[in-house]
Amino acid sequence: MTALQQQWPIPSKPRPIVIIGTGGIVADAHLPAYRKAGFEVSGLFDLDRGRARSLAARWDVPHVFASIEEAARADAVFDVAAPPVAHRAILEALPKGAAVLLQKPMGLDLAEATAIRDTAQARGLTASVNFQLRYSAMMLAIADAIRQGRLGELVEVEVRINLVTPWHLFPHLKPNPRVEIVSHSIHYLDTIRALIGDSQGVFARSFGHPSSELADTRTSILLDYGDRLRVLLSINHHHDFGRRHQEASFRVEGADGAAQAKLGVLLDYPAGEADELWLARRGGPWEQVALAGAWFPDAFIGPMANLQRFAAGEDTVLATRVDDAWRTMALVEACYSAGIVPGTPIPQP
Repeated sequence: MTALQQQWPIPSKPRPIVIIGTGGIVADAHLPAYRKAGFEVSGLFDLDRGRARSLAARWDVPHVFASIEEAARADAVFDVAAPPVAHRAILEALPKGAAVLLQKPMGLDLAEATAIRDTAQARGLTASVNFQLRYSAMMLAIADAIRQGRLGELVEVEVRINLVTPWHLFPHLKPNPRVEIVSHSIHYLDTIRALIGDSQGVFARSFGHPSSELADTRTSILLDYGDRLRVLLSINHHHDFGRRHQEASFRVEGADGAAQAKLGVLLDYPAGEADELWLARRGGPWEQVALAGAWFPDAFIGPMANLQRFAAGEDTVLATRVDDAWRTMALVEACYSAGIVPGTPIPQP
Protein backbone atom coordinates (compact mmCIF):
# COMPACT_ATOMS: atom_id res chain seq x y z
CA MET A 1 0.00 0.00 0.00
CA THR A 2 1.35 3.43 -0.97
CA ALA A 3 2.11 5.60 2.06
CA LEU A 4 -0.11 8.59 2.74
CA GLN A 5 1.16 12.10 3.43
CA GLN A 6 0.60 12.95 7.09
CA GLN A 7 2.90 15.89 7.77
CA TRP A 8 3.57 19.28 6.22
CA PRO A 9 7.25 19.71 5.26
CA ILE A 10 9.33 21.79 7.67
CA PRO A 11 11.02 24.95 6.32
CA SER A 12 14.70 24.44 5.57
CA LYS A 13 15.66 27.59 7.49
CA PRO A 14 12.98 28.30 10.12
CA ARG A 15 12.71 31.87 11.30
CA PRO A 16 12.17 32.89 14.94
CA ILE A 17 8.54 33.30 16.05
CA VAL A 18 7.02 36.05 18.20
CA ILE A 19 3.69 35.06 19.74
CA ILE A 20 1.19 37.79 20.48
CA GLY A 21 -1.28 36.55 23.09
CA THR A 22 -0.56 33.97 25.79
CA GLY A 23 -3.91 32.32 26.46
CA GLY A 24 -4.59 28.64 27.04
CA ILE A 25 -4.30 27.65 23.38
CA VAL A 26 -0.73 28.95 23.28
CA ALA A 27 0.27 26.92 26.33
CA ASP A 28 -1.62 23.80 25.24
CA ALA A 29 -0.90 23.75 21.50
CA HIS A 30 1.28 26.47 19.96
CA LEU A 31 4.30 26.17 22.24
CA PRO A 32 4.30 22.34 22.44
CA ALA A 33 3.94 22.10 18.66
CA TYR A 34 6.71 24.59 17.93
CA ARG A 35 9.09 22.89 20.34
CA LYS A 36 8.36 19.52 18.71
CA ALA A 37 9.05 21.01 15.26
CA GLY A 38 12.26 22.67 16.40
CA PHE A 39 10.93 26.20 15.82
CA GLU A 40 12.47 28.95 17.94
CA VAL A 41 10.05 31.17 19.87
CA SER A 42 12.05 34.32 20.53
CA GLY A 43 9.47 36.32 22.45
CA LEU A 44 5.95 36.72 23.82
CA PHE A 45 3.62 39.67 24.23
CA ASP A 46 0.36 39.90 26.13
CA LEU A 47 -1.54 42.76 27.72
CA ASP A 48 -1.36 40.62 30.86
CA ARG A 49 2.39 40.83 31.24
CA GLY A 50 2.43 38.62 34.34
CA ARG A 51 0.81 35.80 32.42
CA ALA A 52 3.30 36.26 29.59
CA ARG A 53 6.24 36.14 32.03
CA SER A 54 4.91 32.98 33.64
CA LEU A 55 4.49 31.23 30.29
CA ALA A 56 7.91 32.40 29.11
CA ALA A 57 9.51 30.92 32.22
CA ARG A 58 7.73 27.58 31.70
CA TRP A 59 8.84 27.30 28.06
CA ASP A 60 12.26 28.99 28.21
CA VAL A 61 11.19 31.85 25.94
CA PRO A 62 13.96 34.45 26.27
CA HIS A 63 11.98 37.68 26.00
CA VAL A 64 8.67 39.18 27.10
CA PHE A 65 7.88 42.40 25.28
CA ALA A 66 6.54 45.42 27.13
CA SER A 67 4.37 46.64 24.25
CA ILE A 68 3.01 45.62 20.88
CA GLU A 69 5.29 48.24 19.34
CA GLU A 70 8.36 46.61 20.87
CA ALA A 71 7.19 43.17 19.73
CA ALA A 72 6.64 44.48 16.20
CA ARG A 73 10.29 45.53 15.93
CA ALA A 74 11.47 41.92 16.23
CA ASP A 75 12.90 40.20 13.17
CA ALA A 76 10.46 37.32 13.26
CA VAL A 77 7.32 35.64 12.00
CA PHE A 78 4.33 36.78 14.05
CA ASP A 79 1.87 34.31 15.55
CA VAL A 80 -1.22 36.32 16.56
CA ALA A 81 -3.04 34.21 19.15
CA ALA A 82 -5.25 37.01 20.42
CA PRO A 83 -9.08 37.19 20.28
CA PRO A 84 -10.43 38.00 16.80
CA VAL A 85 -11.75 41.40 17.90
CA ALA A 86 -8.10 42.48 18.36
CA HIS A 87 -6.78 41.23 15.02
CA ARG A 88 -7.14 44.40 12.96
CA ALA A 89 -5.41 46.61 15.52
CA ILE A 90 -2.56 44.10 15.85
CA LEU A 91 -2.14 43.87 12.08
CA GLU A 92 -1.96 47.66 11.90
CA ALA A 93 0.86 47.61 14.45
CA LEU A 94 2.97 44.97 12.70
CA PRO A 95 5.59 45.97 10.11
CA LYS A 96 4.51 46.14 6.49
CA GLY A 97 5.36 42.99 4.58
CA ALA A 98 5.58 40.80 7.69
CA ALA A 99 4.66 37.11 7.74
CA VAL A 100 1.70 36.62 10.09
CA LEU A 101 -0.33 33.66 11.32
CA LEU A 102 -3.73 34.65 12.75
CA GLN A 103 -5.66 32.58 15.26
CA LYS A 104 -9.01 31.37 14.00
CA PRO A 105 -11.73 32.52 13.58
CA MET A 106 -10.97 35.36 11.19
CA GLY A 107 -13.33 37.71 13.01
CA LEU A 108 -16.74 36.82 14.39
CA ASP A 109 -18.66 37.61 11.21
CA LEU A 110 -18.02 38.18 7.52
CA ALA A 111 -17.78 41.96 7.88
CA GLU A 112 -14.91 41.56 10.35
CA ALA A 113 -13.28 38.92 8.15
CA THR A 114 -13.44 41.28 5.18
CA ALA A 115 -11.88 44.11 7.18
CA ILE A 116 -9.08 41.80 8.42
CA ARG A 117 -8.40 40.56 4.88
CA ASP A 118 -8.33 44.11 3.52
CA THR A 119 -6.00 45.31 6.29
CA ALA A 120 -3.58 42.44 5.63
CA GLN A 121 -3.58 43.16 1.90
CA ALA A 122 -3.18 46.92 2.36
CA ARG A 123 -0.11 46.37 4.53
CA GLY A 124 1.40 43.80 2.17
CA LEU A 125 1.38 41.10 4.82
CA THR A 126 1.95 37.44 4.03
CA ALA A 127 -0.95 36.39 6.23
CA SER A 128 -2.74 33.12 6.86
CA VAL A 129 -5.22 31.81 9.42
CA ASN A 130 -4.59 28.97 11.85
CA PHE A 131 -7.22 26.53 10.55
CA GLN A 132 -5.12 23.66 11.77
CA LEU A 133 -7.49 20.67 11.52
CA ARG A 134 -6.82 20.41 7.77
CA TYR A 135 -3.10 20.07 8.65
CA SER A 136 -3.64 17.19 11.11
CA ALA A 137 -2.10 13.82 10.25
CA MET A 138 -5.51 12.20 9.78
CA MET A 139 -6.87 14.90 7.47
CA LEU A 140 -3.69 15.19 5.41
CA ALA A 141 -3.87 11.41 4.98
CA ILE A 142 -7.51 11.54 3.88
CA ALA A 143 -6.68 14.32 1.42
CA ASP A 144 -3.85 12.21 0.01
CA ALA A 145 -6.09 9.14 -0.25
CA ILE A 146 -8.53 11.24 -2.29
CA ARG A 147 -5.71 12.51 -4.53
CA GLN A 148 -4.49 8.96 -5.11
CA GLY A 149 -7.99 7.89 -6.14
CA ARG A 150 -8.31 5.31 -3.38
CA LEU A 151 -11.88 6.30 -2.58
CA GLY A 152 -13.15 6.83 -6.11
CA GLU A 153 -15.94 9.32 -6.79
CA LEU A 154 -16.88 10.90 -3.46
CA VAL A 155 -20.48 10.40 -2.42
CA GLU A 156 -20.54 11.09 1.34
CA VAL A 157 -18.89 13.41 3.87
CA GLU A 158 -20.32 13.31 7.37
CA VAL A 159 -19.16 14.88 10.62
CA ARG A 160 -20.82 13.58 13.79
CA ILE A 161 -20.08 15.18 17.16
CA ASN A 162 -22.11 13.83 20.08
CA LEU A 163 -20.33 14.41 23.38
CA VAL A 164 -19.83 16.80 26.29
CA THR A 165 -17.76 19.92 25.71
CA PRO A 166 -16.59 21.79 28.86
CA TRP A 167 -17.77 25.21 27.74
CA HIS A 168 -16.89 26.63 31.17
CA LEU A 169 -13.27 26.61 29.96
CA PHE A 170 -14.21 29.33 27.46
CA PRO A 171 -15.95 32.07 29.50
CA HIS A 172 -15.11 34.69 26.87
CA LEU A 173 -17.76 33.11 24.63
CA LYS A 174 -20.67 33.99 26.95
CA PRO A 175 -21.44 37.42 25.48
CA ASN A 176 -21.10 36.30 21.86
CA PRO A 177 -24.34 36.17 19.85
CA ARG A 178 -22.76 33.45 17.70
CA VAL A 179 -20.85 30.59 19.26
CA GLU A 180 -20.99 27.03 17.94
CA ILE A 181 -20.37 27.39 14.21
CA VAL A 182 -17.87 30.25 14.30
CA SER A 183 -15.92 28.86 17.26
CA HIS A 184 -16.13 25.11 16.72
CA SER A 185 -17.77 23.74 13.57
CA ILE A 186 -15.71 26.20 11.55
CA HIS A 187 -12.91 23.61 11.82
CA TYR A 188 -15.00 21.03 9.98
CA LEU A 189 -16.31 23.49 7.41
CA ASP A 190 -12.77 24.62 6.59
CA THR A 191 -11.51 21.04 6.36
CA ILE A 192 -14.41 20.02 4.12
CA ARG A 193 -13.54 22.93 1.83
CA ALA A 194 -9.91 21.77 1.79
CA LEU A 195 -10.94 18.23 0.87
CA ILE A 196 -13.69 18.80 -1.70
CA GLY A 197 -13.87 22.51 -2.53
CA ASP A 198 -16.65 25.05 -2.09
CA SER A 199 -20.31 24.13 -1.83
CA GLN A 200 -23.10 25.64 -3.88
CA GLY A 201 -25.18 26.53 -0.83
CA VAL A 202 -26.13 25.53 2.68
CA PHE A 203 -29.04 24.56 4.87
CA ALA A 204 -28.29 25.08 8.58
CA ARG A 205 -29.60 25.83 12.03
CA SER A 206 -27.97 26.21 15.44
CA PHE A 207 -29.67 25.63 18.78
CA GLY A 208 -29.21 26.61 22.39
CA HIS A 209 -29.49 24.18 25.29
CA PRO A 210 -31.29 24.61 28.62
CA SER A 211 -28.11 23.77 30.55
CA SER A 212 -25.97 26.39 28.81
CA GLU A 213 -25.65 30.17 29.07
CA LEU A 214 -24.17 30.31 25.56
CA ALA A 215 -26.19 31.47 22.58
CA ASP A 216 -25.91 28.18 20.70
CA THR A 217 -24.07 24.90 21.25
CA ARG A 218 -25.73 22.46 18.83
CA THR A 219 -25.83 22.62 15.03
CA SER A 220 -27.19 20.81 11.99
CA ILE A 221 -25.69 21.65 8.59
CA LEU A 222 -26.34 20.25 5.12
CA LEU A 223 -24.00 21.49 2.40
CA ASP A 224 -25.16 21.48 -1.22
CA TYR A 225 -22.69 19.78 -3.57
CA GLY A 226 -25.27 18.71 -6.13
CA ASP A 227 -27.31 15.54 -6.36
CA ARG A 228 -24.54 12.90 -5.98
CA LEU A 229 -22.42 14.08 -3.04
CA ARG A 230 -24.11 14.29 0.37
CA VAL A 231 -22.32 16.43 2.96
CA LEU A 232 -23.69 16.96 6.46
CA LEU A 233 -22.70 17.88 10.00
CA SER A 234 -24.55 16.85 13.16
CA ILE A 235 -23.10 18.62 16.20
CA ASN A 236 -24.27 18.12 19.81
CA HIS A 237 -22.05 19.28 22.67
CA HIS A 238 -24.44 18.13 25.43
CA HIS A 239 -24.55 14.32 25.29
CA ASP A 240 -23.88 13.93 29.02
CA PHE A 241 -24.90 10.30 29.44
CA GLY A 242 -21.56 8.53 29.70
CA ARG A 243 -18.91 7.59 27.16
CA ARG A 244 -20.66 4.63 25.50
CA HIS A 245 -22.52 6.55 22.78
CA GLN A 246 -20.34 9.64 22.61
CA GLU A 247 -18.79 10.20 19.20
CA ALA A 248 -16.40 12.49 17.35
CA SER A 249 -16.12 11.18 13.81
CA PHE A 250 -15.30 12.47 10.32
CA ARG A 251 -16.32 10.08 7.52
CA VAL A 252 -15.45 10.43 3.83
CA GLU A 253 -16.94 7.80 1.55
CA GLY A 254 -16.50 7.19 -2.14
CA ALA A 255 -17.73 4.71 -4.72
CA ASP A 256 -14.61 2.57 -4.22
CA GLY A 257 -13.50 3.16 -0.64
CA ALA A 258 -14.08 4.97 2.64
CA ALA A 259 -12.16 6.74 5.37
CA GLN A 260 -13.26 7.18 8.98
CA ALA A 261 -11.42 9.42 11.43
CA LYS A 262 -11.86 9.70 15.18
CA LEU A 263 -11.18 13.19 16.56
CA GLY A 264 -9.90 11.95 19.87
CA VAL A 265 -9.08 15.28 21.52
CA LEU A 266 -12.78 16.15 21.67
CA LEU A 267 -13.62 13.12 23.80
CA ASP A 268 -12.96 14.03 27.43
CA TYR A 269 -11.51 17.39 26.36
CA PRO A 270 -8.86 18.63 27.09
CA ALA A 271 -7.28 15.30 28.12
CA GLY A 272 -8.77 13.60 25.09
CA GLU A 273 -8.27 10.19 23.55
CA ALA A 274 -5.99 9.12 20.71
CA ASP A 275 -6.93 10.14 17.18
CA GLU A 276 -7.66 7.27 14.81
CA LEU A 277 -7.89 6.82 11.05
CA TRP A 278 -9.39 3.78 9.31
CA LEU A 279 -9.52 3.06 5.59
CA ALA A 280 -11.42 0.42 3.62
CA ARG A 281 -11.63 -0.55 -0.03
CA ARG A 282 -14.93 -1.86 -1.34
CA GLY A 283 -15.10 -5.55 -0.52
CA GLY A 284 -12.07 -5.40 1.77
CA PRO A 285 -11.55 -5.10 5.52
CA TRP A 286 -11.18 -1.89 7.50
CA GLU A 287 -7.49 -1.21 8.18
CA GLN A 288 -6.20 1.21 10.78
CA VAL A 289 -3.61 3.74 9.60
CA ALA A 290 -0.83 4.48 12.08
CA LEU A 291 -0.85 8.24 12.58
CA ALA A 292 2.29 10.37 12.72
CA GLY A 293 0.72 12.90 15.08
CA ALA A 294 -2.43 14.13 16.79
CA TRP A 295 -4.69 17.09 16.06
CA PHE A 296 -3.55 18.68 19.35
CA PRO A 297 -0.80 19.78 19.39
CA ASP A 298 0.87 18.36 16.27
CA ALA A 299 -1.44 19.90 13.67
CA PHE A 300 -0.39 23.36 14.86
CA ILE A 301 2.99 22.75 13.24
CA GLY A 302 1.45 22.70 9.76
CA PRO A 303 0.10 26.26 9.42
CA MET A 304 3.35 27.79 10.69
CA ALA A 305 5.47 25.50 8.49
CA ASN A 306 3.40 26.36 5.42
CA LEU A 307 3.56 30.09 6.18
CA GLN A 308 7.34 30.07 6.63
CA ARG A 309 7.93 27.89 3.58
CA PHE A 310 5.69 30.11 1.44
CA ALA A 311 7.40 33.28 2.66
CA ALA A 312 10.76 31.70 1.80
CA GLY A 313 9.61 30.52 -1.64
CA GLU A 314 9.68 26.81 -0.70
CA ASP A 315 5.89 26.35 -0.99
CA THR A 316 3.97 27.64 -4.00
CA VAL A 317 0.63 27.78 -2.16
CA LEU A 318 -0.28 29.35 1.18
CA ALA A 319 -3.14 27.00 1.97
CA THR A 320 -4.98 29.02 4.61
CA ARG A 321 -4.08 32.48 3.28
CA VAL A 322 -6.49 35.22 4.32
CA ASP A 323 -8.26 35.09 0.93
CA ASP A 324 -9.02 31.39 1.38
CA ALA A 325 -9.89 31.87 5.05
CA TRP A 326 -12.36 34.55 3.96
CA ARG A 327 -14.18 31.88 1.95
CA THR A 328 -14.45 29.70 5.05
CA MET A 329 -15.86 32.71 6.88
CA ALA A 330 -18.29 33.29 4.02
CA LEU A 331 -19.51 29.72 4.47
CA VAL A 332 -19.92 30.32 8.21
CA GLU A 333 -21.91 33.48 7.45
CA ALA A 334 -24.11 31.54 5.02
CA CYS A 335 -24.81 28.97 7.75
CA TYR A 336 -26.00 31.67 10.13
CA SER A 337 -28.07 33.33 7.42
CA ALA A 338 -29.68 29.98 6.57
CA GLY A 339 -30.64 29.53 10.21
CA ILE A 340 -32.73 32.68 10.09
CA VAL A 341 -34.88 31.43 7.23
CA PRO A 342 -37.93 29.52 8.50
CA GLY A 343 -38.49 25.93 7.43
CA THR A 344 -40.73 25.10 4.49
CA PRO A 345 -44.32 25.01 5.78
CA ILE A 346 -45.95 21.59 5.84
CA PRO A 347 -49.17 21.47 3.80
CA GLN A 348 -52.23 21.39 6.01
CA PRO A 349 -55.43 19.45 5.27
